[in-house]
Amino acid sequence: MKKFGIALGLVASLMGSAVMAEAIKATPGGAVNLVLLPKFLGILPFDQADRGAQEAAKELGNTGTYQYIGPTPENSAAGQIEMLTTATTQKQGVVMLSNNAGDQIAAVAEAAQAAGTKVVTWDSPIPSGKGESVFVAQVDFGSIGVVMADMVMSMTGGAGEFAVLSASPDAANQNAWIEAMKKTLAEDAKYKDLKLVDVVYGNDQSEESYNKALGLVDKYPDLKVIMAPTTVGIVAAAKAMQDEKLCDKVKVSGLGLPAEMVSYTMNGCAPEFALWSFVDLGYLTTYTSYMLATGAIKGEVGETFTAGRMGDFTIEADPGREGAKRVLMGPFTVYNKDNVEAASK
Repeated sequence: MKKFGIALGLVASLMGSAVMAEAIKATPGGAVNLVLLPKFLGILPFDQADRGAQEAAKELGNTGTYQYIGPTPENSAAGQIEMLTTATTQKQGVVMLSNNAGDQIAAVAEAAQAAGTKVVTWDSPIPSGKGESVFVAQVDFGSIGVVMADMVMSMTGGAGEFAVLSASPDAANQNAWIEAMKKTLAEDAKYKDLKLVDVVYGNDQSEESYNKALGLVDKYPDLKVIMAPTTVGIVAAAKAMQDEKLCDKVKVSGLGLPAEMVSYTMNGCAPEFALWSFVDLGYLTTYTSYMLATGAIKGEVGETFTAGRMGDFTIEADPGREGAKRVLMGPFTVYNKDNVEAASK
């Protein structure tokens, strides 16, 4: 009994040490050349991420360079591959990538890592995880599927047809969210009377997304909801329904910015939608990238670190991508008439 008691004491002591272990903190003043590479330039969420990244870089006293660069929407995938290749040639410290090229970019990311340029993804990861140090996930992708299904449920009254207006076919985040929603619909009987009739792509371009939304209404006369998990697509779809005076017949939901969606929520075209803070996402990604580049963290599962004003985060296995790792930010907020006006200011 005595030996057993000693063993228990030792285990308790070790557990206590683990619990009491402090999160790793950044050492300010390092020189890390950072590149923030969104899917493309010209939309507000990515500009907000840039603002958060600049805030973190200033707070860290980073003496290296910071660049916010990106391709055009029309050349997003090829442009990202080219820019990551150039950043590697320039020996940048970290490229912070919101991937819009699927696994097409994996080989270039692997080459970057081999050459000493780390690749940290945010918003949208590399599907295979190849060439990626870690993914800074805005929220758990599985939970987005549930929220999307619940918003459709709310707006249809529990039964009816809906369609998805997504970004591009290669957008890893969009594809994962849609698959998570399909899984939710299939596995929970409460959604049995909801019917997903189509998934179309507006390539995160306003005019194309607008026309795709109108095409859905023409093709499916019984359509009740357009679910757009893209900030460009949701605005375009809501405007299309408003312009055609269809808001009483077809509701719009998805992922959007309060500042861009407030009028459509208040007039009933888009009764509810969800999102997270892109400022915080850029901030957390920059902290993670800086600490990886300075060697404060190694990017291993189980490491806990402090990201300034946002607190402590732990690197964990990504449940949606075997062998990949993530830092989970969260949470997201569902917006409606009760809270959208305050959030839009």
